[in-house]
Amino acid sequence: MDSARSNFIWDIIDEDLRLGRCQKVHTRFPPEPNGYMHIGHCKAMVTNFVTAQRYNGLCNLRFDDTNPEKEETEFVESMFEDIRWMGFDWNGGLYYASEYYEECYRIAEDFIKRGIAYIDELTQEEMREYRGTLTEPGRNSPWRDRPWEESLDLFRRMRAGEFPEGRMVLRAKIDMASSNMNMRDPTMYRILYKEHHRTGNDWCIYPMYDYAHPLGDALEGITHSLCSLEYEDHRPLYDWVVEKAGFREPHIDKHGHMSTGPRQIEFARLNMTRTVMSKRYLRRLVEEGVVTGWDDPRMPTLVGMRRRGFTPSAIRDFIDRVGLSKADSVVDYALLEYCVRNDLGNVAPRVMAVLQPLKVILTNWPADKVDTLPIENHP
Repeated sequence: MDSARSNFIWDIIDEDLRLGRCQKVHTRFPPEPNGYMHIGHCKAMVTNFVTAQRYNGLCNLRFDDTNPEKEETEFVESMFEDIRWMGFDWNGGLYYASEYYEECYRIAEDFIKRGIAYIDELTQEEMREYRGTLTEPGRNSPWRDRPWEESLDLFRRMRAGEFPEGRMVLRAKIDMASSNMNMRDPTMYRILYKEHHRTGNDWCIYPMYDYAHPLGDALEGITHSLCSLEYEDHRPLYDWVVEKAGFREPHIDKHGHMSTGPRQIEFARLNMTRTVMSKRYLRRLVEEGVVTGWDDPRMPTLVGMRRRGFTPSAIRDFIDRVGLSKADSVVDYALLEYCVRNDLGNVAPRVMAVLQPLKVILTNWPADKVDTLPIENHP
């Protein structure tokens, strides 16, 4: 991404700096370690790291490891390699969402005591029914107004492992009639008896992404949380969590800067023709033996593209040409191939070879004379 050329995100950041809303730009790249990174992740990666570079700021690498069912250390290690191969370094520090489990739990207890979170015992089917639809408001759960002391006791017993999976969840108490489905008392914690790749079996309740992610941003002193457009409808919930946790009040962040909490900004995700972008489907290709592995040259993973001969500079040129916008679109895969050809055309050595030579006898050239001619590696 060309840091000399502006875009709508940098226009917003320029305005925030001018108005004193932040002192030092601090972004983060937060992949989930549940597979190998593919070309689609590069847009978020480049956007966050280059934005921090443009403003002489900081960029964190934070693994959003809140779902232990499919997260593995193998994927964490591969992401380290991919990010370094792309030419970036996390000058803001390395973090894991699991580092904040205790703090997330403490804040959740505080929410319960303040009456803005409660333990719900509806089944998944009942919760879906009570949630309503896009055209009909939801209904309050019969457990919504239970005493906070009772919810707190149940929450602590959830952590102690006294209940089976699906028995109950912790929900935020917001507005079941909201036109935004994400604000209809979203789940904050669920019971899950799965071993975590970092914390082992220390926890049997795990925070949901929409609760843990804004808290991670706020705790790390992130100023601008840059994410794909699919999270635009989640922004009101993001802001609700940050506000209720107290991070909207002016405070000094962990880096010593005055802060009023992180600001989420969304941009269109990368969609490409003839390219599978879902890690779920890519995982199936690997597990069912359709490809030889995550690094199969036919895969859109960065490790696969690396085996295929793609270069980091070509991929970054591609991301720069695609640009940032607020509208989803589909980019032709041919543009990526053009960027690769263009990059290799400038750096790849070329030689000519005669595979079936014809013998020629020169009758007018001295036998002891040798002449050397320079030939460019770019025929």
